[in-house]
Amino acid sequence: MTKFTLPCLFTGVLTFLLALPTPVAAERSPCEPAKWKGDIAAFERQDAACPPAQGGNVFVGSSSIRLWDLPKALPTLPTVNRRFGGSELCDSVHWFDVLVARHRPRVVVLYAGDNDIAGGKTAAQVHADFGAFAAKMNESLPEARLVYIAIKPSIARWNAAPAMREANTLIAADCARDDQLTFVDVWKPMLGVDGKPRPELFRDDGLHLNDEGYRLWTDLLRPHIATRSGAGAPTGTR
Repeated sequence: MTKFTLPCLFTGVLTFLLALPTPVAAERSPCEPAKWKGDIAAFERQDAACPPAQGGNVFVGSSSIRLWDLPKALPTLPTVNRRFGGSELCDSVHWFDVLVARHRPRVVVLYAGDNDIAGGKTAAQVHADFGAFAAKMNESLPEARLVYIAIKPSIARWNAAPAMREANTLIAADCARDDQLTFVDVWKPMLGVDGKPRPELFRDDGLHLNDEGYRLWTDLLRPHIATRSGAGAPTGTR
């Protein structure tokens, strides 16, 4: 009968463990932030000419933020719209200081990831970029809240729904673990009884929201944003 000594057993276990594949953290997605220099320069001119009040709500992200008529939707609340249509999450990470940090907001509302998935990026890459944005928040604005609006379901991009749902799930899990982060689920409310995007919420392109769609988003978001300059949003909300 073969006998194994402890040193031999330890060596065997170590050899087995070393042979296992090493987990690899998701890499951040490729980014081309230079193409937004014109938009960023326009924001800088706007800030110089009429500096927004600090301590309010900064909205940042892609066209779903760009097309949101914030003064109409939230007429009594301090909002700054720093959006650039067609952008991806990594672009908001790169230009964070200009778009967000300089305004010293109490709440940052972020919508991005939609274009990323549609452009072929993975849910893991979108999640990694969200983590990079959240890290900048924690470093530059540790007292502010980050409110992430879930990637929306849309008629035009319904074929990408599985990856979008996966990205939402990963980001929602991060938000559940961190009191600075809030995840606003717009995915479920935007689906009809058939489990598909509700056509009445979209413009003719089947991608961008119409007035009814933005009314839904505003109702879902309102509990999480600052009600006046310098006042924080309700705490403990998810």
